[in-house]
Amino acid sequence: MSDLAVVPLIERKKRGGELSEAELRALLEGYVAGDVPDYQLAAWLMAVCWRGMSEAETLAMTRAMVASGEVLDWEGIGRPTVDKHSTGGVGDKTSIVLVPLMAAAGAAFVKMSGRGLGHTGGTLDKLEAIPGFRVEIEPERMRRQVERVGAALVGQSPALVPADGKLYALRDVTGTVDSVPLIAGSIMSKKLAGGARAIVLDVKWGSGAFMTTLGEARELARTLVRIGEGAGRATRAVLSSMREPLGRAVGNALEVREAIETLHGRGPADLWELTLELGTHQLLMAGLAADRDAARALLTRLRDGGEGARKLAELVEAQDGDPRVVDDPSILPSAPVVELVAMEDDGPRWVAEADARAVGDAALALGAGRRAKGDPIDPAVGIVMRARIGDRLEPGAPLAEIHARDEAGARQAQAALRAAFVLSPEPVAAPTDAYEVIGG
Repeated sequence: MSDLAVVPLIERKKRGGELSEAELRALLEGYVAGDVPDYQLAAWLMAVCWRGMSEAETLAMTRAMVASGEVLDWEGIGRPTVDKHSTGGVGDKTSIVLVPLMAAAGAAFVKMSGRGLGHTGGTLDKLEAIPGFRVEIEPERMRRQVERVGAALVGQSPALVPADGKLYALRDVTGTVDSVPLIAGSIMSKKLAGGARAIVLDVKWGSGAFMTTLGEARELARTLVRIGEGAGRATRAVLSSMREPLGRAVGNALEVREAIETLHGRGPADLWELTLELGTHQLLMAGLAADRDAARALLTRLRDGGEGARKLAELVEAQDGDPRVVDDPSILPSAPVVELVAMEDDGPRWVAEADARAVGDAALALGAGRRAKGDPIDPAVGIVMRARIGDRLEPGAPLAEIHARDEAGARQAQAALRAAFVLSPEPVAAPTDAYEVIGG
């Protein structure tokens, strides 16, 4: 596509018009090939941000993005295929619990994940805290693994949706990240290219999420579901809160340890409840359970009977990790400095807020995350929440536990963590695990 041919498309979108799927495909193919320059794509992206996209145009753009690369084909795999995406948060280690449980239930679950950036963690970074674990595996090996194990936890293949990688990099430097159609197209193009027939989306809202309000999360969830359904995939979105971190652990090895504890039935209640909710929808959509009660009972039975933990060990071994970690998490890296952050107020206090964004930023400062793509991370460091919203605390009660590389890092995290907690002299109700579901 020539420079001159792109200008009318930019002008039409600038006036609020729509582009056809053929036009969008030509535009994106030209950009991936290097025939359409950055400055023209940036102008089109800004026009999309200002003018938005209709439902049909958003679906057409997503299909055009999928067509820019390969699409995984799971024909003949012998299991119903499922997938899951989280819009990101603090302490979100749900995939490490959910994937082995769904594989043990009879599904094929290929979870392609990303790395953490800023205050949000990435599943790949967490998995790489397991000694030897490989997140990059060849397509043929991955298919054999899914046939044998029922699951894979891997990085996004560069052969899938190359248009998304280029578009996201350009959006990041042109102020065009916060557009619901562009966000939804980025997410769903990768899910559609992954090939699963049933997709569950965990759309988070709150201080630790990309969408800070429930209204924003609803808008994104509806758009994601419409794209999935428009592309012929069974798609549901679950809206979950990120006011405070999910579970108690924030930091790569700490989160893997907590996920393993959850598979052994000893994990935090909120992490298990979200895993149950997401897994219930996947089982129903895949035809592996007759109703909600049966789905929840199956997942609980797989956890309590040890099948989920054994499946995780099998998956870890298949990807060259040390499977002993499932029964002996002490194999995971650990930080040399562990310090408590204690409440300093007089008299009883109740936790009114435990700001997830502030906790994520504190973990980032310790080295658990990266400020820029390619930054190194420390898998051992992080934070364990010892108090949660609604808890009653007495003077000197622990608020959080810092796992640091050195004393200087621990001191820096202390101040950040104290600022994350808002304490009230009056009782505060604990949040409920109530989820809103969109799609069906």
